[in-house]
Amino acid sequence: MQYDVIVIGSGPGGYVAAIRCAQLGLKTACIEKYATYGGTCLNVGCIPSKALLDSSEHFYNAGHAFATHGINLKDLKVDMAQMMKRKVDVVAKNTGGISFLFKKNKIDGYQGMGSFKDKNTIIITKADGTTQEITGTNIIIATGSKPSSLPFIKIDKKRIITSTEALSLTEVPKHLILIGGGVIGLELGSVYQRLGAKVSVIEFMDGIIPTMDKSLGKELQKVLQKQGMEFYLGHKVTGATVKGKEVTVTFDSPTSEKKELKGDYCLVAVGRVAYTDSLGLDKIGLTVEERGRKITVDEHMQTSVKGVYAIGDVIRGAMLAHKAEDEGTYVAETIVGQKPHINYNLIPGVVYTWPEVAAVGQTEEQLKEKGVKYKVGSFPFRASGRAVASGDLDGFVKVLADEKTDEILGVHMIGPRAADMIAEAVVAMEYRASAEDISRMSHAHPTYTEAMREACLAATANRPIHI
Repeated sequence: MQYDVIVIGSGPGGYVAAIRCAQLGLKTACIEKYATYGGTCLNVGCIPSKALLDSSEHFYNAGHAFATHGINLKDLKVDMAQMMKRKVDVVAKNTGGISFLFKKNKIDGYQGMGSFKDKNTIIITKADGTTQEITGTNIIIATGSKPSSLPFIKIDKKRIITSTEALSLTEVPKHLILIGGGVIGLELGSVYQRLGAKVSVIEFMDGIIPTMDKSLGKELQKVLQKQGMEFYLGHKVTGATVKGKEVTVTFDSPTSEKKELKGDYCLVAVGRVAYTDSLGLDKIGLTVEERGRKITVDEHMQTSVKGVYAIGDVIRGAMLAHKAEDEGTYVAETIVGQKPHINYNLIPGVVYTWPEVAAVGQTEEQLKEKGVKYKVGSFPFRASGRAVASGDLDGFVKVLADEKTDEILGVHMIGPRAADMIAEAVVAMEYRASAEDISRMSHAHPTYTEAMREACLAATANRPIHI
């Protein structure tokens, strides 16, 4: 079968690329190695983790916040089987939606492992070992990533686990030891901490969510500690072993003092690595970068082989589903001769703990390093009428603006619904708005987004109304 475009991988980057190609009139195929479409994000990433975060948040609030609302409950307990069943149902609805969209857009879907025979021919190896070949004028590699580990730790997927296994536990851990204080680990740690587990976080860096503005990490750590999570920052893990149902994790303190923790589960969340195995890249003369096994592409996401593109987690940049989506659209439109653009500075990052953390643009640390003169406006949620009403008092919105022009250079927030609120900052920065522009726009009252306006007022002329 001959196609205009063949997409290898059906995650957010792959399925969006396939759909956009089809919309543009290209005969399109998409290959997925698993039984369902959607890749890591829909099957064992973004979607199931958010389902469990929502469920665990309801449970936590029922036990810790409902009484203040005049709602009295007793004998609360977690039904893990039902919680996991709901998660599976949520995943099924989303993956089923991709199947529907493929049919609607007349995209041919293939189940199996896709690999290169040559630059225009893809071999599909099915689960039963049989193979099939299809050809395409253009190939888009969108195979995503998988959890990485530490070389001296053996993942047994039972007691020493990755994020994949953490999404399907049949019991609440008594003590979950979390290696890594990044986004994935903290989200899953939050799930089980809310459900009653003791959670200990060991992080090599001196702060959690280290790629984000330091003020966000400090605030998030303070809130999570208040919820019961404990942290060992600046500590280096040296080993993890299993004996029966007990895991022992050894690590060194910043002063090289030897320490150990014992728990019933250890979640290794030290990042992800591009999934480029089994693609047969050598057949077309492509190699991967030593660090992270990523594929090198040009500014149009084309590899060194003409007509072969790569997007998402397998190339440079943040491993984010929405980044992959944007790149999928970009490549599809590039193939047909359009001139799309992506501003990587304006791709937001989000941590779906509670409170949520979200950011876009430059951090204070980055601006200082570049020698950019800037001003800061900040507004705490405890001064927000809407936040007081909902009981979500932790966190703040921080706006960084150019000292001379007042153009917004970065927005960093931690608080209720920050994941949704960050979109206002993205729109503002896409159109190069000043802090004063936002401060003069009407924001509905009472809403959480008023905090964005107040932070901009603070940045513009140090004149917030409500603090």
